Amino acid sequence: MTINSGRGSSDGATPSESRPTYDFGGAWSPSELELQRRLARKKRNQRSALIAALSSFLVLGTLTIVIVTSPGYETLRNTFFKWAYGFEILPKVILGFGTNAALTVIAGTSVAVIGLCIALLRTSRTPALTPFRFLATVYVDIFRGIPMILVILLVGFGIPALQINGLTNNVLVLGTLAVIITYSAYVAEVIRSGILTIHPSQRAAARSLGLSHFQTLRHVVLPQALKRVTPPLLNDLVALIKDTGLVSILGVTDAVRAAQIQTAKTFNYTPYVMAAIVFLLVTIPLTRWTDRMLRNSLEKQNAQGQA
Repeated sequence: MTINSGRGSSDGATPSESRPTYDFGGAWSPSELELQRRLARKKRNQRSALIAALSSFLVLGTLTIVIVTSPGYETLRNTFFKWAYGFEILPKVILGFGTNAALTVIAGTSVAVIGLCIALLRTSRTPALTPFRFLATVYVDIFRGIPMILVILLVGFGIPALQINGLTNNVLVLGTLAVIITYSAYVAEVIRSGILTIHPSQRAAARSLGLSHFQTLRHVVLPQALKRVTPPLLNDLVALIKDTGLVSILGVTDAVRAAQIQTAKTFNYTPYVMAAIVFLLVTIPLTRWTDRMLRNSLEKQNAQGQA
């Protein structure tokens, strides 16, 4: 593409010689300054990676030397890391982990429903629901403030002590109930925080379009709120998977209890290590997935803000 100025040169040059020429059809190539910036950025990244590798090597190497040269290292290795014995009892630990998985599914589903109901109740402004809103607030404050292991003990031993006909004495049911009671309080607060982030103007706009309160909640508020709190809810799911191991104090044969039984037979603590590895194989991928979702969510928010 050629742009002509249309004026002659004062020094006698022809118009074609004095006209500036611009070529917009060629391939783009970075400027010298941009190339220098890229080179500097590459060198900085290489230097940072080298420093990170060296620092990690020094720290891990130092810890390894301290542990290996400690006087009780052989005892520690034979007591906690006897791998032959660990793989021997691993099937029993995995069988026990099936209880943890089932408890997670049942408790997780119940917690999601109960937590959502409590969150909706706490964010409601209906005067008739004031007593229930007060009770929901008290419930959340109490069970967020009590360690879950105490809730499990109180429910597991307190309910059977009532000796009421129709109440179960099954420790698995009681342990699951205690987990549901505790985590419903946490999840309710997470969902409530998501609901409160929705600007009131969106509710007003939905109502002005003729949507009822329930329709506004269903189609406008909840979809956005739940999307915003998905990463925190997944973090609670990871914590729930781990905390299902606490029901073992009631005698439930889960992964932790199975490891405890095998440890009591030989006084070797390798079964506990194997149980920990089983939990890690489930929780680490879920944690990484949660972090990835959070990172993608932040990138989308930044992109929308820049747009």
